[in-house]
Amino acid sequence: MAEQLPVDITQDDKLIAALCYVFSPLVPIVIMFLDDKKERPFIKAHLMQALVTGIAIMVLTIILSMIPFVGCISPFLWLGMLYYAYKAFQGEVFEVPLVSGFLK
Repeated sequence: MAEQLPVDITQDDKLIAALCYVFSPLVPIVIMFLDDKKERPFIKAHLMQALVTGIAIMVLTIILSMIPFVGCISPFLWLGMLYYAYKAFQGEVFEVPLVSGFLK
């Protein structure tokens, strides 16, 4: 469900939202402490989604790495984060399956 926010989205907003997905959960945690950035509607739409998705992927990576031959699946989970970063950099607001429902 991709939609555009009606507010003015700057290139800085798009870059920060994309970085939240690429370097999750580190960048979302840092952005949460920057009041001027976390109040921007576009960044706010992606911030918690990226944080929860990054933590979930880290946990899944740890669990899957304990199972022989299944641990090789975990790099593909991180490719999904790159896809979400690309969509965020394009200015789209979207819902990450399972995570968005959990956050609502």
